[in-house]
Parts: sequence; structure tokens; C-alpha cells
Amino acid sequence: SSSRSHFGSSGCIAQSPRPAIKMVAPDLIWECVKNQSCFIKKRKNFPVMTSEPGNLCGVNKFQFSGLASKNVLGLDAKKAGKKESIVLTTRSKKESRQYRPGAMLVTTGIKKGKKQGPEQLKKIIGASWNRPELLDMALKKYKKIKQSFKKRKVAKKAA
Repeated sequence: SSSRSHFGSSGCIAQSPRPAIKMVAPDLIWECVKNQSCFIKKRKNFPVMTSEPGNLCGVNKFQFSGLASKNVLGLDAKKAGKKESIVLTTRSKKESRQYRPGAMLVTTGIKKGKKQGPEQLKKIIGASWNRPELLDMALKKYKKIKQSFKKRKVAKKAA
């Protein structure tokens, strides 16, 4: 009877609950990736830049890091064929996604309308748990991305 103590009432082996996995502290992650990351772009006489997803400014600093920070915020232009769109990158709120690097970041499409886009950004960044101190930077970057979508008109010279 003692040999069957690990079996459940249905005769199957009972599954023990998974132990809670603790995430590594963001400060420790930052110390590991600040000088050695595949996203780092170093140039002479320029600040160290990074191309990591979720980095709003592209500067290699802890406060903007998309790898080390718990609250990630990134705004980028995305082009699929001729269609251009603006994408907001945040970290998922679901606990199960925090341990899967491929599913950790969530992208949301931002409207390109004159009023709708900034309002959508304010709603997502200001009202949710994301970083309210980065709202002004996100709005400036939104304007720059939107401006980059506009095509230059070539002036024709009259002969």
C-alpha cells in the first residue's frame, strides 16, 4: 500500500504543482547586457545606441532598456509591402508570457489619424501600468514617424 501512495484515486501518477519561478532582478539583467548585447551600436564620438525592441529612444540606458526593464515601451515604424504602419511595443501583463522571450513583448497597431493616434497613445501609456514619464517622448516620436511616411513632392521645372 505504501508503494501506491504517489498514485491518485484514478490510478494515474499525481502531478505536483510547479514551483514558482522567480524572475531575475532587472538591475542584474542590465549589468549583464549593458556592454555585451547583439543590439548595441557603437560609433566613434557618438553615444552608445541600441536597436533592441521596446527601446523608445534607442539610447543604451537602463531607463529605456527593452531587455532589462519590467515596463517596456517602444514605438516603431513597420512596413509590409507598400503599407506603412506605426507599432507600439509593450511587455505582456500575463505572468505566463514573462518566462518566454518570444512571447514576452506585445505589439499594438497605432492609428495614423491626426487626433486618433495621439489619443490612443495617451490612453495606452497614461492610463495603463506603462511608463507615464515617457508619454511626451512617445508623442514626439509618433510625430516624427508619421512625418517620415509623407513622400516628398518633386517640383517640376518649367523650361
